[in-house]
Amino acid sequence: MPAPTNPLKAALRRDEMQIGMWLGLRDRTVAEIAAGAGFDWCLIDGEHGPYDPTAIEAQLQVMQGQGAHPVVRVPAGEVWMLKQVLDLGAQSILVPMVDTAEDAARLVRAVRYAPAGIRGMGAAVVRASGYNAQPDYPANANDEICLIVQAESRAAHDNIDAIAATEGVDCVFIGPADLSTDMGFGGVTDAPEVLEAIDDMTTRIRAAGKAVGIIVFEPDHIARHARSGVRFIGAGSDVFGLSSWMRQVAAVARKRAVPG
Repeated sequence: MPAPTNPLKAALRRDEMQIGMWLGLRDRTVAEIAAGAGFDWCLIDGEHGPYDPTAIEAQLQVMQGQGAHPVVRVPAGEVWMLKQVLDLGAQSILVPMVDTAEDAARLVRAVRYAPAGIRGMGAAVVRASGYNAQPDYPANANDEICLIVQAESRAAHDNIDAIAATEGVDCVFIGPADLSTDMGFGGVTDAPEVLEAIDDMTTRIRAAGKAVGIIVFEPDHIARHARSGVRFIGAGSDVFGLSSWMRQVAAVARKRAVPG
């Protein structure tokens, strides 16, 4: 049995909108709820969330069969990190801080078996193959990996044509917070200059025939980016949603709990 078809990769190739949720709480129940809530994908944030390989594996396990396709963001584009996450069974990987086409090409090789790449061959003993229940997994595993590279700096903006043109990159994800900070706007992602840079990158990425991704927290911004051609949209995060709701509940309760 070969590697399973990657529905996210297939949908992005068809230019279909894919809406997702960011997971940073490292909670199995939250991941299970999010994966069954109607999203196309859920991202396990190994860059800023408290995830080690064991925690990532647990999230992948509870998400299986829930509806949303799991995406894993690794802390950095290190070969050993990518190898571990792929062997755990992730088929869609987001790599932060990709500034050049050389960075992107190195990552393409890291997620592919030889001769196309340098991913270590351990399929017979890992979750990705169902612990060898799918002995033909390596035959088409390369074809089903969705590699998403994150462009989030002025250098990435300058090099975006070459990054997007890199064979084997499926999607370029624009990181608005880091991009705005690198541009001198301190995380103000809706500054006119930042939005102009995002729009420019979106146009150039799509011209290269690749999908564009971004994360947003305001519904109006979702509509704006969708109109511009973004097809991989993170619509919020478990951390942001839960913390915002708790603060709202506390504020409303204090306002209304006036002693009579």
